[in-house]
Amino acid sequence: QVQLVESGGGLVQPGGSRGLSCAASGSIFSIYSMGWYRQAPGKERELVATITSGGNTNYADSVKGRFAISKYNAGNTVFLQMNSLKPEDTAVYYCNMDGTSHSGRHYFWGQGTQVTVSS
Repeated sequence: QVQLVESGGGLVQPGGSRGLSCAASGSIFSIYSMGWYRQAPGKERELVATITSGGNTNYADSVKGRFAISKYNAGNTVFLQMNSLKPEDTAVYYCNMDGTSHSGRHYFWGQGTQVTVSS
């Protein structure tokens, strides 16, 4: 069983910073990439940032230059540093892992953590 445990959400003022962390654990055979997606009320889930096992990163245009994704702990932990936050960044942020376990290759998801940007 694979688990993704997220932490770091909360309330932050516009222009502020926040960090999100996600740790993957369980019967993981390999990790191809990890990343973050978000879903705002009434909107579809969208990609925020991903990082591959080789360290290649990909960002949504809306967060380029403000957010930075990194990985550590042998690649099973990913951190998203969010700077210059805007009200439109308000969403539930979901950790994602593209990896393999006993049941094969899947996209695994965390439970989500709320980030609210408001004064």
